Order: sequence, then C-alpha cells, then structure tokens
Amino acid sequence: MGADDNRNVTIAMIARLAGVSVPTVSRVINNRSDVAPGTRERVEELLNQHGYRRRLPSRRTNSALIDLVFNDLDSPWAVEIIRGVEDVAHASGAGTVVSAIHRRTSAAKQWLDNMRTRSTEGVIFVTSMVEPPLQAELRRLHVPVVIVDPAGVAPQDAPTIGATNWAGSLRASQYLLGLGHRRIGFIAGPPQLMCSRARLDGYRAALDAAGIAVDDTLVRPGNFYHEAGYTAGNHLLALPDPPTAIVASSDQMALGVYEAVRKRGLRVPDDVSVVGFDDLPEVRWCSPPLTTIRQPLAEMGMLAARTVLRLANGEKIESPRVELATELIVRDSTSSPRHG
Repeated sequence: MGADDNRNVTIAMIARLAGVSVPTVSRVINNRSDVAPGTRERVEELLNQHGYRRRLPSRRTNSALIDLVFNDLDSPWAVEIIRGVEDVAHASGAGTVVSAIHRRTSAAKQWLDNMRTRSTEGVIFVTSMVEPPLQAELRRLHVPVVIVDPAGVAPQDAPTIGATNWAGSLRASQYLLGLGHRRIGFIAGPPQLMCSRARLDGYRAALDAAGIAVDDTLVRPGNFYHEAGYTAGNHLLALPDPPTAIVASSDQMALGVYEAVRKRGLRVPDDVSVVGFDDLPEVRWCSPPLTTIRQPLAEMGMLAARTVLRLANGEKIESPRVELATELIVRDSTSSPRHG
C-alpha cells in the first residue's frame, strides 16, 4: 500500500477488518480505557498495518451514544425502559438517543440516515421488527444490536432481552383459579409480539392444568392500550355468562377494563376481578389498586444497555437470550367470586 493509499484508510474500513464497531475503533484511536485488551491489540495492529493517520477534527467530541428505538413511544412502559437504559448510559459516560419508527419504511430510513451521522455505540430495538435490509446495513456498519421483546423472529446474531411472560401469565391465571374463579377472561396483546403469544399460552396452560377447557369467547384481542382494554372488557361483560375475572396482557388494558366495569354500574373486585401485566408505577394508586404481574422493565433496559456496550467493546456475552423473572403483585382488584 502506497502513501496515497494510506490517506484513504478510514475508521470504517479498520472496523470492518477487525470485526468491531466504528465507535470501538474510535475509542482505540483516542486511547480510551473502555476497550477489551484483545480488541485493542487487534485494532492497533490493523491501524499500524494499514498506516492509518489520525485526522484532526475541527471540533473534538468524545461523547458516546446509545440509540434506543421503539415502535411506539406513547406508553408508560416505554418510560420505564428508557429510565433503565439511561441509568447505565449515564454511569458509562454515554448519551441516549430515543427514536420511534412506527413501522413506517420512511421513518426507519430516516432514522438510519441520522444514525450514520453520529458515533453510535450500538442500537437497542424495543418491540420492533428489525427488517432484513435494516439488519444488513447495521451489520455492514458493524453496529451492535440488542432487541428487547422482539416482534417476530429476532436476527440470529442479535441478543434479546425479555421477561418470563409465559410464567407470569400462568401465575396470574393460577392465582385466580385458586380464588375460586372458573370463567376467566383474557385480553391478549399484539399477536406479532413474542411476549404477547407467551402470555396467551400461559393463560391457556393454567386452565388446561386445572382441567378447564379454554372458552374462545372469553379470549379477546388487544394492543396493550387503554382503548383496547375498554372495548374487550365491554365485550366480555356483555356475554350471557360473563367472566368473574379478567386477565389483561398489560396494565393499561386492565385500566380500560376498570372503565368498562364502571360504566356498567359494576365494581372491581365485587363483580369482576382484574389482573394486569407490567406493574407500572401508577397502578398502585388507582382505585382499587391493581393486582398485576410485575415485569422488570427498568431492569430490562439496564441489561440491554450493558449488553450493547459490552458488544461495542468487543466483549463476548454469556447468553444470546435472557429472560428476567416476573412476579405476582397482589393488591385489591382481586377477590373470590361472588356467588348467588
């Protein structure tokens, strides 16, 4: 390689040859300490081999960034995940860029164009479908990816973070069965999300284990938001033989059920018990306080941020799929069914 060729050596080229992200090469060049020794050695060897000459920028910046991408941002659980990611990012000296792509091709393209212009350590996708063209471009750029609650099948090389959704829904349903309920309604989440399917399967498994046939008229579709819970709750309560308890796949839908119950002149839990899923901060203050399955949302965000930073540093991770434990939180929205 001649002198003229040396001037054409780029950080992106070195990152591609080393099999690491562009920010990792940048950290080696700037002599930052947060790079694994083996990775630093490999990058420095390639820099020397190809005669890379550091370019002096007009304005130096050492700010590292984590891209956090949601399908939608208009949900309280998104705030909990952001809080967890920012706790880890702040402790590591990184910033957080939050985006919503809403499954629109134009929005995803715009986000990708913006992401290319900044020094991104890695990307965390939350309940988002990472389409093959986007996967391919992120691989080409050597940008690490972590997915929280994937929609559909996640890319094979992308670690995923979730919760024990099946076990949580099973526990909620078993708890209601233990109280004496036999007609238990269920409001599902978006069917394309793996977490939604796991919650529905947990409900079905609990009924099956109790020897109770699943009544499909008691299972209603939803989308995690209040309006869907209200609509599904109205449908279930209007049945000739309505359920005595309802499990909602999110706290927001459970609060929608509360409104459906109120408008019918009924009461929770006297007329129908309600269980949610998430344990958002506000549900302990509603009336009555909501029994729910606690999903460790902030902890999921923290783990996703730690994982993406480790990948950006060239470190290996222990497991490509991690599920954090859920927990039943019993409050005042559940009781034994009223007979007669």
